Amino acid sequence: MATSLFKLISSFFILISIFISQAVAQSDGCQSESQNSCNNKSAALPLKLIAIASILVTSMIGVCLPLFSRSIPALGPDRNLFIIVKAFASGIILATGFMHVLPDSFDMLWSPCLKENPWHKFPFTGFVAMLSAIFTLMVDSIATSLYTKQNKTVIIPEIEVPDMAAGNTGGHFHGHHHGPKIGIEGSQLLRYRVVAMVLELGIVVHSIVIGLSMGASNNTCTIKPLVAALCFHQMFEGMGLGGCILQAEYKFLKKALMVFFFSVTTPFGIALGIALSKTYKENSPTSLISVGLLNASSAGLLIYMALVDLLSADFMGPKLQGSIKLQIKSYVAVLLGAGGMSVMAKWA
Repeated sequence: MATSLFKLISSFFILISIFISQAVAQSDGCQSESQNSCNNKSAALPLKLIAIASILVTSMIGVCLPLFSRSIPALGPDRNLFIIVKAFASGIILATGFMHVLPDSFDMLWSPCLKENPWHKFPFTGFVAMLSAIFTLMVDSIATSLYTKQNKTVIIPEIEVPDMAAGNTGGHFHGHHHGPKIGIEGSQLLRYRVVAMVLELGIVVHSIVIGLSMGASNNTCTIKPLVAALCFHQMFEGMGLGGCILQAEYKFLKKALMVFFFSVTTPFGIALGIALSKTYKENSPTSLISVGLLNASSAGLLIYMALVDLLSADFMGPKLQGSIKLQIKSYVAVLLGAGGMSVMAKWA
């Protein structure tokens, strides 16, 4: 499944590259850096290096906190506090899609540096975000089906063998009583694993894009508040992802790989932006289109994941449906997470 997913993503990037090469505008004014008193390359470099270190540390803290929660009884996956913290982190992921990524895409694809036709004639951001949400649903559904089929041969014999060996009414009843329970638990675990992988994909794409933008910028007035905002963003977004990884019950190696990729993507994007700062111009048509389309696709994925696989799955699940008081606390947590990340949109 991972190979098929990689092929689909590769095809998406190839199509974007072909589309960009045919649709970019040629504008010398937009290719040059804006003249601003805050633009200082020598002063911006130390800030970027500080950003790499601080974002790496906060990302690791955020994504690892839920993974170590098993040693704290109050933060176990079956505890109310874990549900509330996960709701808070889900609100942050939802606000990231709506308040950060989507508006950035609108700004880029409606830039005056792009041709009037087609960029100002059609809402590409909304269109790509919609397609991305549908694509995420497709991957979510197909991946779950494939995982279920692969594990079906393991689950069924465990259900049927006791029935065959029983030979009496009591044994027959015992086999049917425990079979559906195993199936439900296995199916739920598969859902958690699919959710964790797809969510990581969306966050990684988004993280590389924002890191690249920061690394290529020499505006010290923008970088300073952006470092603090991104540290907050990465830490709590990591908590949301870490909660999903914990529920997926991966083995240590896979957990370590997912933590590693989440933690290093934004610092890697910043380092890549620094390396490409001479050639990468944030106002060039090629950059505006490629980053704008990537942001739109990332926004659709994050919004879908936050609403469908995180918030809806939890709020409509038996744990929250069984307690109105816990629902209210979780809604407050969602609003706090979304509100805090929305305030961060002023700087990042």
